[in-house]
Amino acid sequence: MQDNAESVIIDLVTAIETESEAYGKGTKEMPMKLLHMEKVKDGKYLKNYELTYLNKAGREKKYEIVSRSEIPSPEAIGARVSGVSIVAFHEDKMLLLREFRMGVNRFVYNLCAGMINEGESIEECIQRELYEETGLGVKKIRTILPPSFAAVAFSDVKTQIAFVEAEGDFEDHTSENEQITADFYTKEEVRELLETEDFSSRAQIAAYFFAATPFPNADAK
Repeated sequence: MQDNAESVIIDLVTAIETESEAYGKGTKEMPMKLLHMEKVKDGKYLKNYELTYLNKAGREKKYEIVSRSEIPSPEAIGARVSGVSIVAFHEDKMLLLREFRMGVNRFVYNLCAGMINEGESIEECIQRELYEETGLGVKKIRTILPPSFAAVAFSDVKTQIAFVEAEGDFEDHTSENEQITADFYTKEEVRELLETEDFSSRAQIAAYFFAATPFPNADAK
């Protein structure tokens, strides 16, 4: 018999994949044409590029993007997987991080996530990031979804989403620049958080499907 954590992960992944199939039947045809790419700023963590497109009306369109890595050619835009987001569970609860994000100057509920180090596998990154941000270990990696774009409106950053079972005790291994409180939440608690708190978009989607998906043999939840 499947334990609760495994059942939750299977149901959540199935729900997300079903929704994705409905919206993932796009076309590979590109009416827009990229004419030119120029790096305009080289920051410590982000690089800014200006793209010049020929739009469908035949006029030039300037567009700005940021990337976490060097883009040596137009073909390299969005080619590199740079990070992972971790949807973690323990028994019938979901892991959420309440963390202060400098980019929005407030606390938000988020998934455990981070960048892949040079020479590091996705599995190694999952284990390291989960431990660094929460002190927890990975009991089992259930599913790693194919790469997806994190913010297509302004960035070519591509990441993967992993569904894992976590184990161990919470410990603080964060740096002086991170303020994170990690905890496991029940479905009822997650529903309340979704109504009252700020979330990152990926955490919000994962939390919604978690809270909306019934547990097997748990009609009362």
